[in-house]
Amino acid sequence: MTLLSFDRRCSEIVAQTQLLRGAIEGADLTRPVPTCPGWNVGQLLRHLGGTHRWAEEMVRTRATGALPDQHFRDLSPYAEEDAAEVAPWLVEGAELLAETLREAGPDAELWTPVPDFGQVAGGRADFYARRFTHETALHRADAVLALGAEYTLDQEVALDGIDEWMALGSLPMHFEVHPWMRELLGPGRTLHFHATDTAPEVAAEWVVDLTGDAIIWRRAHEKAAVAVRGPLTDLLLIIYKRRPARSAGVEILGDEKLLDFWLERVSFG
Repeated sequence: MTLLSFDRRCSEIVAQTQLLRGAIEGADLTRPVPTCPGWNVGQLLRHLGGTHRWAEEMVRTRATGALPDQHFRDLSPYAEEDAAEVAPWLVEGAELLAETLREAGPDAELWTPVPDFGQVAGGRADFYARRFTHETALHRADAVLALGAEYTLDQEVALDGIDEWMALGSLPMHFEVHPWMRELLGPGRTLHFHATDTAPEVAAEWVVDLTGDAIIWRRAHEKAAVAVRGPLTDLLLIIYKRRPARSAGVEILGDEKLLDFWLERVSFG
């Protein structure tokens, strides 16, 4: 179930960046980011802005392979950043990416790090529109939480974020790239995530089925070996390992060890 259109995703890349800009105004960017060990807030912002520019070049040039990305992975030069300087640079990169995506259109063909599979639009520009919507939203969470502020997220964005995570996290290629993920599979291993702050018609429930020879997920209301119930945004942050599963307002029912094992082994994000 895909809720966000291509155009909405392009808009969200900018909107999430603008929200981030507001959150860092006047902030101390040298504060460490617990959810991105080794980075401070300024380095996180430079990473995000670098990924926006990298994706923009990928789409603009219709790249047939991955472009160099070391410039936003080696963040040592950015330990002492100034919000007044970084903020406009950050927004500029997001706007450039959104504009280039719209000019290309969702079906423009280019290299992506994953194949076309199920709900994953591999090989097309729409992959980057969706991926950088949620890359931006989650790195905004990293920064906001590091600065001690409250993080909120639009319901439709959060729903699409969990759907995308589930789709990418169940790609068969993970077993080749991350062999340890095979250890997740086994009889009786099912997980259910249930948002408690959405209307029933939103169907904000996800089942992860590990009982076969592949990772399967679906939107469904089913009994499972372990169930996690909590606010929608909290569920998103939990599966992205941005918030502990054992947090206020979150209820875990059933096999907690299976949940811990799953969170330990899943590698996407």
